[in-house]
Amino acid sequence: MPNVAVLNMAGENVGEITLSDAIFGINPNAVVMHAAVVNYLANQRQGTQSTLTRTEVSGGGKKPWRQKGTGHARQGSTRAPQWRHGGVVHAPKPRDYSYSLNKKVRRLALKSALSDKVLSNSLIVLDELKLEEYKTKVVADCLKAIGAGKKVLVVLENNDAFAVKSIANIKGAKSAQINTINTYDIINADTLVIVKGAVAKLEEVYA
Repeated sequence: MPNVAVLNMAGENVGEITLSDAIFGINPNAVVMHAAVVNYLANQRQGTQSTLTRTEVSGGGKKPWRQKGTGHARQGSTRAPQWRHGGVVHAPKPRDYSYSLNKKVRRLALKSALSDKVLSNSLIVLDELKLEEYKTKVVADCLKAIGAGKKVLVVLENNDAFAVKSIANIKGAKSAQINTINTYDIINADTLVIVKGAVAKLEEVYA
């Protein structure tokens, strides 16, 4: 089982925690992680793109010239795709890009991403992140003290409004709870910071 040092908000070592092999100690599956990331990005797409086909652009009701005898190619409308201001061929229309992944695949991808952070020494366990008010500076100093990278994901034990909003004010920092954590955010972060209380909940849910 992987052992990770537990740090306090000042960056001091205050103990050690043994992480579950079932979540933090598996062999990362790159194929499954890729599938999860592609699925996440596809589900984020709004799909609101829309351009006009030849039936939707204005004008073009009159035939521009007679069918024969002009020397020009026959034309039925000035709004055909080959004309300026004409419609678009196979125009993109609003659509839903989202799709679902098998639950086992999603769980394996998440475990693989967590295990990869442990293997690359990019996972930090924080004793607690306790704030009495909205204090971005306190969180920023904490992340600096524990050696977090430019892009950091902080996994909180619960939905602490003070912590969530303070983290949101820091460029490159993002927070998540056990029910909102996902593979993309873990992989995208340089450093994964997990509050000690959240580790137990994570192991309880995914072990």
